[in-house]
Amino acid sequence: MKTNVLTKTIINVLIACGMASPVMAAEMAKSGTSWKVSGDLEEACSCNAPCPCWFKSVPTQMTCDGAQVIFITKGHYGKTPLDGLAVGQFVQSPAGKSMFESFGHWNFDNVYIDERANEDQRQALKQLAAHFFPPSAKKRTFHYATITRKIEGQQHIVTVGNYGTFSGHLIDGGYGNAPKVTNPPLADPTHKEFLQGQTTRLTYRDAGQGWKYRNSNYMRNKFQVDDGQYAKYEAEMARKMAAAKAPAKG
Repeated sequence: MKTNVLTKTIINVLIACGMASPVMAAEMAKSGTSWKVSGDLEEACSCNAPCPCWFKSVPTQMTCDGAQVIFITKGHYGKTPLDGLAVGQFVQSPAGKSMFESFGHWNFDNVYIDERANEDQRQALKQLAAHFFPPSAKKRTFHYATITRKIEGQQHIVTVGNYGTFSGHLIDGGYGNAPKVTNPPLADPTHKEFLQGQTTRLTYRDAGQGWKYRNSNYMRNKFQVDDGQYAKYEAEMARKMAAAKAPAKG
C-alpha cells in the first residue's frame, strides 16, 4: 500500500532528525490502518494568547507547558469504534527554544488514555496519539485516566484524572465573535483553524510538575480528520524538519 510506504518514509526521516526513537517509530509503523475521527480539540498552555509555538516562535515563558485533549464524537480505527472516548497529552518544551527547533527533545511527553476504553480501543487510541500528538520527547509515557469535559456557560472545564485540569473561555474579537486563527505555520489537521480564548486556570501534577497558570492561552476547535490527511501532513512536516536539519550549502 502507498500509505505504508509513505509511513515508513516519514518514520525514517523522523528518526534521522531526532524526532522519534526506534520504539516510537515501531508504534507509528502500525498506523497503516485506515481511520477517521470527528470531535473536539481542547487545548491550553502557559503562553500568552495566542500561543507563539504554532508560529515557530519561542514560548512566552521560558518553557511551553501545555495540554491537548481530543474528545471523539464519532470515529473508528480500522474496525474498532471510538465513539465517545477521549485521549490527551501534557508536555513541556525545553527552555528558550521554539516548538519547531526542539521537537523530539522536549522535557517530557505524557499521554492519557480514556480509562473507559476496552483493550482494543486503548491500543487504537495509542496509535492515534502518535498522529494527534507526534512524539515530542525521547520517551513517551502512557497513563489511563478518567477524562471529562464540562461546559458551564462560556466556560469549558477539562479534567484528566487526578493529574491535571484546565478551564477556558473564548475572547471577543474586534468585530464580534471569537478570533479565529487559520493556517498557522505549524498547523496539523486538527489545528488548521481554531478559536482563540483564555484560560481561567491550568494545573498539572505529574512528571514532577506543579503547574498553576491563569489567564494564559486557550484554544478549541471542532474537526473531522482521517488517515489520508495526516499522511500528507506528516510527509510535509518530515520534509520541513529534514530541510531545517540539513547543513547550509556554501
